[in-house]
Amino acid sequence: MSATIKLDAPFSHSLIDDAADPQVGRPLPRVDGPRKVAGQARYAAEHFPGGLAHGVLLRAPLGKGRITRLDGTAARAMPGVLAVVTDPRLIRNGGDFAGSAAPVQGVEEVVYFGQPVGVVVAETFEQARAAALMVTIDCAADDDGVFDMEAALDRAAPPTDDIFGLFLIHTEQGDVEAAMEAAAHRVDAVWTTPSHSHSAMEPHAAVATWEGDRLTLDASYQSPVTSRDQLATVLGIAPENVRFRSPFVGGGFGGKLGLMPEAAAAAIAAQQLGRPVKVVMTRQNVYETTGRRPATHQRLRLGADADGRLTAIAHETITDQLAGESFFEPAGIATHLLYAGANRLVDHKVVRVNKLLAVSMRAPGEAAGQLGLECAMDELAEQLGIDPVDLRLRNEPDRHPEDGMPFSSRGLVDCLQRGAERFGWSKRNRTPGAMRDGEWLIGHGMAASVRGNLYGPSAARVSIGGNGQVTIESEMTDIGTGTYTILTQIVADLLGVSSDRVEVRLGDTDSPRSAGSGGSWGAATAGSAVYAACEALRAQLAAAAGVPLAEARFADNALIARGARHPLARLAGEGMSVEGSTEPGENNARYSQAAYGAHFCEVRVNAVTGETRLSRWNSVFAAGRILNPRTATSQAIGGIVFGIGAALTEELVHDARTGKVVNRDLGEYHVPAHADIPAIDVLFLDERDFIANPLLLKGVGELGTCGSGAAVANAIYNATGVRVREFPVTLDKLLSGLPD
Repeated sequence: MSATIKLDAPFSHSLIDDAADPQVGRPLPRVDGPRKVAGQARYAAEHFPGGLAHGVLLRAPLGKGRITRLDGTAARAMPGVLAVVTDPRLIRNGGDFAGSAAPVQGVEEVVYFGQPVGVVVAETFEQARAAALMVTIDCAADDDGVFDMEAALDRAAPPTDDIFGLFLIHTEQGDVEAAMEAAAHRVDAVWTTPSHSHSAMEPHAAVATWEGDRLTLDASYQSPVTSRDQLATVLGIAPENVRFRSPFVGGGFGGKLGLMPEAAAAAIAAQQLGRPVKVVMTRQNVYETTGRRPATHQRLRLGADADGRLTAIAHETITDQLAGESFFEPAGIATHLLYAGANRLVDHKVVRVNKLLAVSMRAPGEAAGQLGLECAMDELAEQLGIDPVDLRLRNEPDRHPEDGMPFSSRGLVDCLQRGAERFGWSKRNRTPGAMRDGEWLIGHGMAASVRGNLYGPSAARVSIGGNGQVTIESEMTDIGTGTYTILTQIVADLLGVSSDRVEVRLGDTDSPRSAGSGGSWGAATAGSAVYAACEALRAQLAAAAGVPLAEARFADNALIARGARHPLARLAGEGMSVEGSTEPGENNARYSQAAYGAHFCEVRVNAVTGETRLSRWNSVFAAGRILNPRTATSQAIGGIVFGIGAALTEELVHDARTGKVVNRDLGEYHVPAHADIPAIDVLFLDERDFIANPLLLKGVGELGTCGSGAAVANAIYNATGVRVREFPVTLDKLLSGLPD
């Protein structure tokens, strides 16, 4: 049996609110936690099928050109070496959410430094690694490589695709030029952000096993079914002959959304050798080969009248990407809806470069774009001589300022006001550089946050066995977000069963297809599919009990109605199973949906060294129903730390002569450590979004990233009087402007 929920009308009521002993909304610990701490949760590289061989990628030693000779003779003669594979089906870079498309470009043309051109396979990893060093790769370099976006801005051109309509390339209304000319106050400046690396804890890994014509991949992917379809295209076989399994993924942040080279290499090598092959990327491989957030060059123009009402908003972004790729960083995506203003322009262009593929990274568009927009708002507030919070409140729109759509719910004003009160914003340092504690200059900053509420088709199967055990099956993954836990809580409430009777099976392409873990839509889409299945199961159980569904109450592992208790185990008989699904509908077309927040922070900048330290942080978010405050808070903190890293330390450095990634490990690419982060106070407002989905929730995984870096930069200016528009704000950019 199947059941579908299509989002065509507002939800007047959610069955979650009928739970006798509510589990949703409780800060329950992760149900998969014990397996992880006991080492029983197997990640991709922890699979060891019989006859396993190990592969190490061969990579191009130039930024643009051709491979003229690849000689593996010496490598093949080494102990334990099984093969040097240079199959033309090897992919040069990873995909994204691109349907079944996959970038099969062969191994001769080189378009970026470190591009995979082969794989060495041996009995052990150490043997394969040693042999890879003995392979001779001769190249002919082209002299037209483009390795520096800033030096090639004159080559910028519009992107080739709007990515399924999610990322608008160009919009405009009114007359921005005239409005800027007439504005009483203006900001017109450029902000730049560098490339960033996802730096997930678990490196990319894949173990490929063929049984006849069927391939099984144990791999680390956020959307196994997307990667399966892409790999099937690469191999030239039917998708049903490929199975991906990713039950546990050690972080992804967008870097594991589409097929990456290690999976293709493992599959091809295993097919040729007739035995399982594992390819695990080293940390250096991850930085050089998998994907990055593209760099941006953002010109922001804000015009306002004497009262601080925005009359012009223009956000023009140039970003970088490989030739032929459709993804671009949509840095203006939040600018469309965050503030009112009659005259508007949002534009995106791309410089085609010979650098590692640019892909989605946590909050693509909003994360980089709000670094610019929210700093520009801070500069405008200073010009006007008004409070930065007040400036945002004055420019709160009643409807979407471009298309006029009503908001499904919009909690930005409440977030700003509650956040300011919680932080003690009224007592902040009001004069840049005026607050000092010995060598330390103290400053306060804030920024707004918005993340669009995306939604995609998703399915899940919920079954009740004759023993009363409930099983949830979905291709959906848990990338550290708590999916196992929240799906357990949803089923516990809808069917009235105890959590210990719920088993969740995730990350298998043999299960119903999901929307995947990405875009902050995982909880909403997978949860709504489970909701649909449970709603149908409730009707079946009521029919089996012979009572009207309206009179049935589900609690204590039973259906209770008319004074009688009917155990679910008995009602299920030999078993019941429903595949629930959900898909976007009129709600998505008629309403502007987003989650909102506000960040407030205190920084201390050393007046002698320029060192920046965060000393206090508060964030308030409005994201609909919070399924689990513990896992949601963890997601919010993780997102905030992402934003702090972008503001202060993170920069993927490319050699401007070759495009080579220079800082290719965690020793040189500086993600924030515990010592860099203060205690982070997070508050979720009590909100329900009756338009979004039957669970009345919106995504939180990327919301914390949006705007948090701008709050840091604004606080640094407040502490020092130094505006830095080139991220990250490292001490060398502050020293010359610090007081004596």
